[in-house]
Amino acid sequence: MTEVGKAYTRVDAIAKVTGSAIFPGDIRLKDQLYMKLRFSDHAHAIVKHIDLSEAKNIPGVVAIYTAKDVPNNEYGLIMPDQPVLCGPDSNKLNGDHVRFIGDQIAAVVAESEEIAKRACQLIKVDYEILPTLADARIAKEECEILVHPEKGTNIFCHDRIRKGNIQDAFQKADVIIEGLYETPAQEHAYLQPESGVAYIDEEGRVTFEVAGQWIHDEAHQVAHALGLPIEKVRGIHPAIGGAFGGREDISIQIVLALAAYKLDQAGISRPIKLIWSREESIRGHHKRHIFYIKTRWGATKDGKVIAAEVEMIQDGGAYAYTSTKVLHNATMMCTGPYDIPNVSVDNYAVYTNNIPGGAFRGFGGPQGAFNSEMQMNKLAEALNMDPVSIRLKNCYHDGSILSVGTEIPKGVSIEKVIRTCANAAGWVEEGNNWRAPALQSTNSETLRRGLGFACAYKNVGFSFGAPEQCFAIIELHGGKQIEKVILRHAGAEVGQGSHTVFRQMAADSVGVALDKVELIAADTATSKNSGSVSASRMTFMAGNSIIGAGKAALEKWNNEERPAIAEYEYNPPKTTPYDPETGYCYPNYSYGYVAESVELEVDTETGLIEIKNVIVADDVGKAINPRLVVGQVEGCIVQATGYSILENFIQKEGIPLTDRLSTYLIPTILDIPDTVQTIILEEIDPLGPFGARGMGEMPYLPYAPAITSAVHNAVGVWHNTFPLTPERIAGKSN
Repeated sequence: MTEVGKAYTRVDAIAKVTGSAIFPGDIRLKDQLYMKLRFSDHAHAIVKHIDLSEAKNIPGVVAIYTAKDVPNNEYGLIMPDQPVLCGPDSNKLNGDHVRFIGDQIAAVVAESEEIAKRACQLIKVDYEILPTLADARIAKEECEILVHPEKGTNIFCHDRIRKGNIQDAFQKADVIIEGLYETPAQEHAYLQPESGVAYIDEEGRVTFEVAGQWIHDEAHQVAHALGLPIEKVRGIHPAIGGAFGGREDISIQIVLALAAYKLDQAGISRPIKLIWSREESIRGHHKRHIFYIKTRWGATKDGKVIAAEVEMIQDGGAYAYTSTKVLHNATMMCTGPYDIPNVSVDNYAVYTNNIPGGAFRGFGGPQGAFNSEMQMNKLAEALNMDPVSIRLKNCYHDGSILSVGTEIPKGVSIEKVIRTCANAAGWVEEGNNWRAPALQSTNSETLRRGLGFACAYKNVGFSFGAPEQCFAIIELHGGKQIEKVILRHAGAEVGQGSHTVFRQMAADSVGVALDKVELIAADTATSKNSGSVSASRMTFMAGNSIIGAGKAALEKWNNEERPAIAEYEYNPPKTTPYDPETGYCYPNYSYGYVAESVELEVDTETGLIEIKNVIVADDVGKAINPRLVVGQVEGCIVQATGYSILENFIQKEGIPLTDRLSTYLIPTILDIPDTVQTIILEEIDPLGPFGARGMGEMPYLPYAPAITSAVHNAVGVWHNTFPLTPERIAGKSN
């Protein structure tokens, strides 16, 4: 029975399109209470005093919690640098500081959301206002404003790579291209803002049901903040209304669990529900990182890139979140999928009083790729070379040595991906060179058509020494034949179709039809740690764990065990962190490869861009479900279109000015490309389950530079920052 490779409809599709799926905001429990949060009024201040008297006296207010009520007032996915609630009497050093506008001061529990909201408004807070630090470039230097005074610096991560002799290489270069780039913040804008419930379950566990991306880590952070043993905390993921990395760092889990725990201790065992408004969501959760990039690349006259020098300053915002991991990825990706013998990179993660930066689809890859692909396209122009030709001359192959000094994992397919995309877009190979296709005339004085090309590679997995594991449990039930398969797996379904491919891979691993497989997912009470649904890792990691569990269960079945139950932990090859001086490391065990061509029209009078056609060639190793692969590619392109030409997130001195979807514009049906052509390549990954690579983030990486290249091709202007809004285009395209 072969179920892998079939284009099944997603198992959750009917429930989601008919509205029967239960998302966190849909949960309604008996005797439910409601919570609202009192956010900070300032981007940087010390909370001197909180007056709750008036708020507490409102009829229907059940409880109000502040920093003094949090047993261990700290949390954070990478480092615990954020207070759960900010204010006096916190047991965390400087826990009375608010460092961005989304910091929370009090949690109000009441009989209704309206009462809780009114009570929040009546909480009086006295502040000592501190100067705001809003520019990461200033924050990187020695300055008087420290976001975390106890750290003594605003720099909280510095990645360094040294390969070859960079100065000697620049002396030998025939052409040198310098660049200053800035990549913008981006709001995740998932369909459902943060929401959920918390209660004490039948076994006395503090239980939360909230959308997230790593249920076991969320439970651990809750247990840490509440000072509870992990077995006293349970996490459940209901249906999730989008994530894209925005739910990797937790949001409301701890405050909900805190209230349920404290109320239970006071003899009140009632569930509590919290739903953020869209404005609270935009204010309260992290954004894609802003990067400031200074770079210099050198090449010989025949197009060989021999030197790449990069400095990137990442705006981490008020807290670390996943900034260090995002920076690590950007450090790898900023020199692209290219075999460059001499590399010097210095990248910094820096605290500011802006809304924190964190994981967002691509995880540092889009920012790094914007640098590498802009530089390659500018080098091609300076050398009078075709952008496809220069990439093929420099791209990685099996045996290539990465910028960090180790060999790239086997299965490198970037050359085939580039060739496939270029051929599909109409490029013609002429000897060792390529020629771009002629574009159709617009027959207009103001409309100009352009064609752009870019490519990228992206890690699969956590990388850089982070411990990796993924558990699966498979049960085989029946008599002479397997009649039912139960798969227990903690991996979340955040819209990418993971629960569908879990079932497909489980069916294949034990040799049954898909309809015999039942999935019990995303509950710490029923499954073990899967790791995060991020970094394009879940299909790769889950698949290998499912294959292992299926093999072990079949062995027990064949030995007449009924039911046959097996647990398997998959651990991929170990990775290693950057050497602090040279960057030397074995960073990743697998990569995905992608190339894109973009054809568009620019109206030089209005500045509007219309994207006519996008061609995406994506090596997925093995398409476990081809329909879902196409859906991931098309969704990725739509989201990246917003990033590239539309979504203009504005903060001023740490205050978001685009805090609602009427001012922060995301793509509608009128903004997306006319056509997206997805080309699925299946070059087997030696380590991947059934040969699969992760692919959910890959199409994002080269898209913004491909758009920018196409605009340059149309109007002759390079734009070194984006989004390419009409105002930006019209101002430079006359």
